[in-house]
Amino acid sequence: MPECRAMGGEAKGTGLRPRVALLSNPRSTGNLAQLPRIRAFCDAHPDLFHYEVEHSWQIGEAMATIAKIGPKLLVVNGGDGTVQAALTEMVSGDHFGGRAPPVAVLPSGKTNLIALDLGAAGDPVAALERLLAVAQGDLSPHTVERELIALTGGEGASRPVIGMFLGGAGLADIMLYCRNRIYPLGLPNGISHFLTAVAVIVRQVFGLHASFLPPAAKPLSIQMKSRGPIQGKFSLLMVTTLEKLLLSGDIGAHRAGQLKFVAVEEKPWSLIRAIAASLRGRLGRHQLDGVHIEEADEIEIDGDQSEVILDGESFRAGVGKPILLKRAAPLAFVKLAA
Repeated sequence: MPECRAMGGEAKGTGLRPRVALLSNPRSTGNLAQLPRIRAFCDAHPDLFHYEVEHSWQIGEAMATIAKIGPKLLVVNGGDGTVQAALTEMVSGDHFGGRAPPVAVLPSGKTNLIALDLGAAGDPVAALERLLAVAQGDLSPHTVERELIALTGGEGASRPVIGMFLGGAGLADIMLYCRNRIYPLGLPNGISHFLTAVAVIVRQVFGLHASFLPPAAKPLSIQMKSRGPIQGKFSLLMVTTLEKLLLSGDIGAHRAGQLKFVAVEEKPWSLIRAIAASLRGRLGRHQLDGVHIEEADEIEIDGDQSEVILDGESFRAGVGKPILLKRAAPLAFVKLAA
């Protein structure tokens, strides 16, 4: 029988083909406590093949092994960064010969934006049990197609990186501030995010500056084929293919397959209006001063030492080295009912 794998050990089995492959990152925040339960669950289910990686460079080998098994469903157990690395290998590595299985995501990271978009929330073991039950039958009623973002350019990007949510400008600074200054305090996620939100309000709405607050946004130039350049300082910049956004709203996608772009200028009232509209589910339905909302096939982000974060991994645009975002070929995902 297939057994749980730890850090890429040899697969064992009797010829029974696993219906589900599980790729885990033990270092993801949720896995620090939940991985023993997940391993025990794997031990009890012979149709589940478990492969663990501790470093992103191991994911290519993991995908090559999983492709040989030919699972009906691939489940990623990790944060958004782990999902991004797995998607990059699935699209760029061509391990599955153009026949990649549908992907599901367990809620095992800090933000879990991708898992949230796919209906996975709460206990990751319970979500895994539901996914295993779904894989016993026809997956098509639970399968949705998601467009992906391909990121190239910038400083040090060697091949296209695939993801679903990008934060830039002030938003990237806030995400890095939360990761580097707030998370190390060891507080629960909800409190960490609340403290970050308070710091953002103090910095951006009241205009206060201090070393313990997020840094000021840097000037950016954003190019899209559908319109002229957008230039300035932005408190928030998002590009996504997800239906659910960071502010618990949506931007009302009108054209299938487009990259959804939101940028809010660094003006206190512009940010407040954008947040209020998003919380009411009305962001993008009416024009707001200082708020730019577009849908595009390609987006170019140019700036001096400006950070962007694609599903947990940071990239930097440099002078003459803009970051280019394009639509990537879509993949199938399994979405659990809410």
